[in-house]
Amino acid sequence: MNGTLNKVMLIGHLGDDVKMHYFDGGNCIGRFQLATNEVYINKTTNEKITSTEWHNLVVRNKAAEICEKYLSKGDKIYVEGRIKSRQWQAEDGTTKYTTEIQVTEFTFLTTKKETGNHRPSHDQESAKNTNFDAPNEGLPINDLPF
Repeated sequence: MNGTLNKVMLIGHLGDDVKMHYFDGGNCIGRFQLATNEVYINKTTNEKITSTEWHNLVVRNKAAEICEKYLSKGDKIYVEGRIKSRQWQAEDGTTKYTTEIQVTEFTFLTTKKETGNHRPSHDQESAKNTNFDAPNEGLPINDLPF
């Protein structure tokens, strides 16, 4: 293979709401942390251990605005992107380093929030849980139920 590949795929939960930064010219970026967990059993103690890894994610422009609008702390999301390391000078003169995931694709895995914090009514909840595989009792075999 002659080329190289820098690709990351993560599924995790937001550690906080998306923080937006706006620039002159209308561009913007959104930043948030994503937690991924690994669960295993300690063979000596038989104890269940959860190890959490935190990832710094960056989304740009329209994608950032969509994430800010629909995501909040705790939501689950699938992201694809690439790893990017950068450095900068802090105010005290020290050099700081960070590694980020530059997000190129994402899919929300948590149910979309209703605008205005509207909770679904009981009827809407029961419609979500409808069992469409239930037998059509009382209907002739060749009749459609509508």
